[in-house]
Amino acid sequence: MNAAGPAEKTFIEEKISTEAKPERFWHVIAVNDPVNLMSYVVMVLRKVFGYNQPQAKKHMLEIHKSGKSILWSGERETAENYVYILQKWQINAILQKDERDSSS
Repeated sequence: MNAAGPAEKTFIEEKISTEAKPERFWHVIAVNDPVNLMSYVVMVLRKVFGYNQPQAKKHMLEIHKSGKSILWSGERETAENYVYILQKWQINAILQKDERDSSS
């Protein structure tokens, strides 16, 4: 037995984060193509996303003038579904991770 007393136990304290990390955002992006009519793109955006006429037209013009438009942002699974639906409507759509997302 040690004269200083019983053996001291050392505890290592671990901090476990219980905060949920925010879900990464994914963008559904429509890219310009030379095939679809502007009126067709507006109609598809209204059907798929429920946009009103001015919103759908705004996105259509952005696609036409800038070459692309972010149509929706959110969780990956939902974004993948939107891309799939748009592609079924023959709209050139891609999925892109939010660049501001610093987590890996």
